Amino acid sequence: MNPRPTRRDALDNRERILTVAREAIAASSSASLTAIAKEAGVGIGTLYRHFPTREALILELYRHDIQHLIDRAPVLLADHPPLIALRLWFDEVAHYGRLKYGVAEVIHAAIDGGADDEYFAPFVAAIAVLLKAGAADGSLKSGLDPEDVLLQLSVLWRLDPARGGEARAGRILDLIVDGLRTPSP
Repeated sequence: MNPRPTRRDALDNRERILTVAREAIAASSSASLTAIAKEAGVGIGTLYRHFPTREALILELYRHDIQHLIDRAPVLLADHPPLIALRLWFDEVAHYGRLKYGVAEVIHAAIDGGADDEYFAPFVAAIAVLLKAGAADGSLKSGLDPEDVLLQLSVLWRLDPARGGEARAGRILDLIVDGLRTPSP
């Protein structure tokens, strides 16, 4: 017996909840689920049918946003030189860091500190694609370890958006990119 397909309105509700939740949680990690439901134009019961717990909602945002970042790396490389693609991708990672700022401990606990994170290897692979392209065109050092770069980027999850986090992220990303660049002759 085949399960019934999800109705279009249910899919639309889910997407609206995720869109509203992403912004609400980025603004305040303690955003109310009731307020999220109201802003999304759904009842609290509808929110709970899609996301039975606050953690479930946060984890779905994490999955969605990480997959988006993974998918963006080759798209940016197709449209830009490697160094520019890398920086644009880093900017998107920093934007994602706003969401992760107040909820990192929930995500970290759910993925067992990274040990159970199905997105770890694909995320590192996305970094590797960008680094390899930059090494091939000479704009980035060769032999860079993508996991080392991920560790550098992890500081972004600790920047409080309410305390100048966006400007600080830009400065930190400049430092990271400068360290990855091939030295000028």
